[in-house]
Amino acid sequence: MDFMRFIFTEAKIRHFTLVMSVRMAPPLPLIFLLMIHNVFSENGLGVSYSHSHICALKNSSVIMNCNYTYPTGHQIMKLFWTKNPVQGVEPPDLSEDPEYSQRLQYLGDKQHNCTIRLSHVTHKDEHEYCFRFITDKTVKWLGHPGVTLTVTDLQVESPERVTEGDSVRLTCKSSCALTDGATFIWYRNSQPLTERRDRNNQLLLQSVRREDAGRYSCALHGHTYISPAVYLSVTYPPKKTSVIVNPSGEIVEGDSVTLNCSSDSNPPAEISWFKGGTTVGSGRIYSISNISSDHSGEYKCKSRYEDIDKYSDAVTLNVMYPPKSVSVSINGSAEIVEGDSVTLSCSSDSNPPAEISWFKGGTTVGSGRIYSISNISSDRSGEYKCKSINEHGQKYSAAVTLNVMYPPKSVSVSINGSGEIVEGDSVTLICSSDSNPPALNFSWFKENQSSAVGSGQSFSALQSGRFYCEAHNQHGSQRSDAVTVTVHGRKFLYAVAGVTGGLGGLIFIFIIVLLMRKKQRPNHIAQKQDDLYVNVSAHDGSLSESDAVNKNDALYSLITLNNFSHNQTEGKASDSEETEEIQYVTVLHHRNKEMNQPEETESQYDNIRKYQTDATRRSSDQMVEDQSVIYSTVK
Repeated sequence: MDFMRFIFTEAKIRHFTLVMSVRMAPPLPLIFLLMIHNVFSENGLGVSYSHSHICALKNSSVIMNCNYTYPTGHQIMKLFWTKNPVQGVEPPDLSEDPEYSQRLQYLGDKQHNCTIRLSHVTHKDEHEYCFRFITDKTVKWLGHPGVTLTVTDLQVESPERVTEGDSVRLTCKSSCALTDGATFIWYRNSQPLTERRDRNNQLLLQSVRREDAGRYSCALHGHTYISPAVYLSVTYPPKKTSVIVNPSGEIVEGDSVTLNCSSDSNPPAEISWFKGGTTVGSGRIYSISNISSDHSGEYKCKSRYEDIDKYSDAVTLNVMYPPKSVSVSINGSAEIVEGDSVTLSCSSDSNPPAEISWFKGGTTVGSGRIYSISNISSDRSGEYKCKSINEHGQKYSAAVTLNVMYPPKSVSVSINGSGEIVEGDSVTLICSSDSNPPALNFSWFKENQSSAVGSGQSFSALQSGRFYCEAHNQHGSQRSDAVTVTVHGRKFLYAVAGVTGGLGGLIFIFIIVLLMRKKQRPNHIAQKQDDLYVNVSAHDGSLSESDAVNKNDALYSLITLNNFSHNQTEGKASDSEETEEIQYVTVLHHRNKEMNQPEETESQYDNIRKYQTDATRRSSDQMVEDQSVIYSTVK
C-alpha cells in the first residue's frame, strides 16, 4: 500500500444531513451506506463518510462508504481503517488486528474511494471507526470523527396470554432504528408464516384460535438471524371432557386399572373424580391397584375452569369376581309344619352371575336360585345348602336345617314282658310314636270305655282287657292299635308249679331205671344202643269233646311205657327175655280255660301205662296186658 503525506492545515468542516439507505444484493446480506459530513482542509485534504452512525443487525455485514481527497502532486503511501482513535497515539491498523483481519474487507482504492465491509458484526464491534491515509509528502490525515457502529438483535414483544376469540398484536423490536424498507418474516414453532411477510414490524392476529398458540419469532428477509422465540398462550375453556379406561377389556378382581380424564383447556382445568355422587380422587389420572368388586360402579370426572364446571359422561367399571357371601334364606313362617310350602333362596355375590345347585346332605336335589318344596313332609327334614359357581370360582353356603313339624304317627304299644300275668301283678305298656316335636302327652284307654284309664308314655295294666294309647303334640294326635292283657288267678300258678315238679320227678325216676337196667344187660346186648323216646305234650286250651263231659278243670299227665323188641324192624319176634326193650313215655298236659271251678273239683293225676313187648304177650297164655295205672292228686 502506498503512503501519502498529508499537510495539516486549518480545515473547514461542513456538516451534511445523515441519510440511511438499504441496498439488497444476492451475495451480500444487508449493506448499510453512509453519507456523512466531509472533513476537509483548505489544502484539499479530507475524508467524507456516508453516515456517521450505523445500526446493524447482529450477524449481518456492514458497508461503511468512504471517500478521501489529497492535494495534487501527492501520492498515497499508506491507508487503513482504525477504531476509537486516541489523541497523541498512533492508531493501529484494523487489518492487522486478529479480530478483524478475517472479517474486514477494503473495497476502495488508492485514488479516492475508501469504502470497507465488516462481516458478522456482534456487540463487540460497537466502536467508532475512522479512515487514515499518509502521503509521500509526510502528510498524515485521520478522518475524525468517523462512523459509530451500533449492533442490535431482534425481540418479539407479545402479551403472555390471550383469550380465544380476542385479537393480539406482536411486534418485532430492535435496540436501534433499522434501515427503512426492511422486510420482516414471522415464524411460529420454527415454521415460517409466509402469508405474514410485511414491511411492518408488527404481526396482527385477529379472532385468535387455540391453534394460534405457540412460539413466535421474527427475522429480516435475507438474514439468517432469527429472534429468540416468545410463547403466545391462548386460553380457552374445555370443549369436551371424557374418561378413558385402561385396560379397555375385561377387568378381573386383583387387576390394576387407570382412568384418564381428557379435558382440552388452557390453562389445564382442575380435575375431580366421582363414583356415583361421591368424590374419590383428583388429578387427570385416577389409578386403582388390586381392584376389588367394591370398585365396580359408574365413574366420571369434572373439569373446573374459571368457576365453570363441565362433567364427562359416566363410564362403568364392571369388575369380574368369583362367588362370595353365599347364603341360604328360608321364606315362610318361622315354624314349618307338614303340609306347608317352603321356599329356599340362595344369595350369591358374583360377577358374572353364578349357576346355583342345591344339596340335601351330599345329594343334589335341585338347581336355580330358588328351591321350592310344596306340601312338605317330614322326610324333607334335613340340612340344605347351595353351591354357587362361575368361570372365576365356586363357593358353598353354610347349611340350613329344615325342621318339619308334624303330628304323631306310627303310634304303637309295646309290652314289657308277657301279656299274661298273674292276679296281683302288673304289666308295663309303653307307648311310642313318631312326631315333631316329640309327643309329651299320652293317654291310655281300655276298649269299650270312653274315659282314659291312664296317662304318660308308660302304663301299668293290672287287669285283663284290650288297651291302646293316644299320643298328642301341638299339631295333632293319633291312637295306637289295641293290645291284649290277660290276668290269671293264683291257683293257676300253684297248678303249674305242681305239674312242673311232678314232671321233673318222673323224668328223674325214669332216667334212674334206665341206668339200672342198662347195667344188667349182657355185654353183647349192652353194646346195643338204647332208644328212649319221651313224648310230652301240654295242651293249654279246651278239652276234646270226649273229655268235655267232665265239665271240670283237670290237669293231668299221661306217661306210657311200651316194650318192643329191638329187632321188630326186621319183622322177627324174639322170645328171649333179654331182648332189648324200647320204652316210650308220653306225658300229656291238659288245662281247661275256665279257672273259676271250686277247689275241690280240681284234680291232678298221672296215668302211667307199661306195655310189654309183642313177643312177651304172644308167649303168655293169658295174653293179658300188664298195665299199671298210677293216679296222683295234687292240691
